[in-house]
Amino acid sequence: MVRIDKKATRLYVLDTNVLLHDPASLYQFDEHEVVIPMTVLEELDKHKNGVREIARTARQVSRTLSDLTANVGLEQIRDGIPIPRLAGREGRLRLLCYTDLKPLEPLEENPDNRILAETCRLRQERSDASVILITKDINLRVKAAALGVPVEDYLNDRAFDDSDAMLEGVRVYPDAGSELWNGLALDVSVEREAQRVIYQLAGEIPAAWHPGMLVADGDVDARFEAIVREVGGQRARLDLLANYRHGASVWGVHASDCRQNFALNLLMDDDIDLVTIAGSAGTGKTFMTLAAAFQQTLDTKRFERIVFTRAPISMSEDIGFLPGTEEEKMSPWMGAFHDNMDNLLRNEDGESSWNSGATRQLLGARVQIRAPGFMRGRTLNDTFLIIDEAQNFTPKQLKSLVTRAGRNTKIVCLGNVGQIDTPYLTANTCGMAALVQRFRDWPHAGHVTLKSVERSRLALAGEELL
Repeated sequence: MVRIDKKATRLYVLDTNVLLHDPASLYQFDEHEVVIPMTVLEELDKHKNGVREIARTARQVSRTLSDLTANVGLEQIRDGIPIPRLAGREGRLRLLCYTDLKPLEPLEENPDNRILAETCRLRQERSDASVILITKDINLRVKAAALGVPVEDYLNDRAFDDSDAMLEGVRVYPDAGSELWNGLALDVSVEREAQRVIYQLAGEIPAAWHPGMLVADGDVDARFEAIVREVGGQRARLDLLANYRHGASVWGVHASDCRQNFALNLLMDDDIDLVTIAGSAGTGKTFMTLAAAFQQTLDTKRFERIVFTRAPISMSEDIGFLPGTEEEKMSPWMGAFHDNMDNLLRNEDGESSWNSGATRQLLGARVQIRAPGFMRGRTLNDTFLIIDEAQNFTPKQLKSLVTRAGRNTKIVCLGNVGQIDTPYLTANTCGMAALVQRFRDWPHAGHVTLKSVERSRLALAGEELL
């Protein structure tokens, strides 16, 4: 292919197939400028209708572009729309529109050739920058090379991560050494209250701290793990967390790192009424939540029942209406629930009692599976409410579920913004992200994003390759 001139400024012209391949591709070009030709916008408009995956992706890209252009003026559109990034300099988005574009001779008029013509025109106007066409179309790359246009394939198709859409709820200081306070200008006093160890801090409190946040000095072998209970001004109060790694457990479940230990502490904490747990598939979200629910419902009797619900959204074509009662209709959507129940009820010999009639009858009296569409108007008292796949709810729908909480009710929302199946939602607009953001500073809420877990080689390889 054509060698790219390495100039200070780079303009990446994105083809339609790049945006449809990775809707988050706009954010993958660091501090450089991303250019969207008008031809690409027209092609996105043609693909937006329908229920197929390509239509859902086209609508997601359109919503992302709408969010970026929502609050900018005409001058800023001409100068380049800022593309925010988590770290480093922000990039720029430019919309390319030529009213007097001449087609390339002797090529016929079609979208690919028009994108080539727009790229060539931009190269002539921006001799100070490296203009590069990004496309996954092999034939288009060959034609671009023949015309001397720098072209590249799109390879940075990283899945959208939970940390991109919402806060992690965790702050780890791995270089703190033997004392977490070594790198912080703080005065520390330690108190004991009942069975709690409380740290009272005074001084320069980190600005990122908020109530319900985990503070630790390491990811796996942390020696200090605490939750921020109060923070304001130059004072903060931290409570030391219980250690569920080795001795103590929740329904026989142990934590493998600081984030899982934090999740178990949030699930077992009487002062935390709303818990949100994010993380990719297989990080143990549902497994730990069910363990905590059974511990507090069957053992300590804090709650009278467990209500489990999730959005009945399929990841492909719908199979049609299902017969039976409400629980029977919801059964196909409860595969995660049944899989985790099977693992939780296994004995030391590997035998599971989940299929036994007595076990199902015992749990059936305490565990209810409910469809979210029938939750309106209810008030749930003495209930451990689990909302699975929360990323598939809109903020309004999730608000309707959260406001069902009555006396002595704990709500746990589980999700992963990288696995959204609802056609009209994105990682930034889904209910899960909105819930975490809105309850960020509420002292009775806690959030954690799980990362490191024991997972199969096939699952890890699939996540990396796909």
